[in-house]
Amino acid sequence: MFARPLIDSIDFARNGRTLNGEIAVAGLSRLADSVASTEGSIRYTVRGMQEDGKSFLLLHVSGICHLRCQRCLEDLLHPVDIASRLELLEGAELMQDDASDEVDGIEASKELDVVGLVEDELLLSFPFAPMHEEGVCELASKGSGRADDRFGILAQLKTKF
Repeated sequence: MFARPLIDSIDFARNGRTLNGEIAVAGLSRLADSVASTEGSIRYTVRGMQEDGKSFLLLHVSGICHLRCQRCLEDLLHPVDIASRLELLEGAELMQDDASDEVDGIEASKELDVVGLVEDELLLSFPFAPMHEEGVCELASKGSGRADDRFGILAQLKTKF
């Protein structure tokens, strides 16, 4: 087990600090239901900054996650390269509905869990129904699209697991 880095987000941003790290996918428990395999690792960089009197965290997350294709149920490599700009919000700012899609807001915290933040960004980046590109799935490419072909493919999947 590793120590989860905690930061005082406002102080971190105010002082322009930077934190780099690498997390094993196996150490991200909330991803367990979304990934086909927990092999590999995710790299991250968090950088604090202030602009126009506002505090921000710039988050960069990269690596590869192994998702399960919803067509063939095989491993699907999902490259991750996320760059987020997160405004730190406190008190009444949290309740305001900002229609701007330019910047996402998160609650400022004295003990912000950086690994949890990285895990949140990963979960948000995953497709709702991950699938290989058209024609890549072995089982899906065997069918012609007719209903009887689809049932044959389902029968093959049933024996596979």
